[in-house]
Amino acid sequence: MTHYVALIHQDADGSYSVSFPDIPDVVTAGETIEEAEEEAAELLAFAAEDPDGTIVFNPPRSIDDLSKDPAFVAASKGAIVALIEFDADADAAE
Repeated sequence: MTHYVALIHQDADGSYSVSFPDIPDVVTAGETIEEAEEEAAELLAFAAEDPDGTIVFNPPRSIDDLSKDPAFVAASKGAIVALIEFDADADAAE
């Protein structure tokens, strides 16, 4: 099972937005942190089915590797850092 690091930020309206440092331009949101995490997992599965191939799935980096990336350090300020499961093998089998 693969895990992607997600950054969860609380928005001004109280909802939570989720982004993935290793998957540019893939974002989602939820009303609660739990809902945001659920939406994030569903989005990964949906994005993997991208028929046009426009979504770039970079290999997931570890927290240690990401902590050396200045862009990640800046983006993670004030964020909850979560690991979102992604079953790459299941998507490849379909």
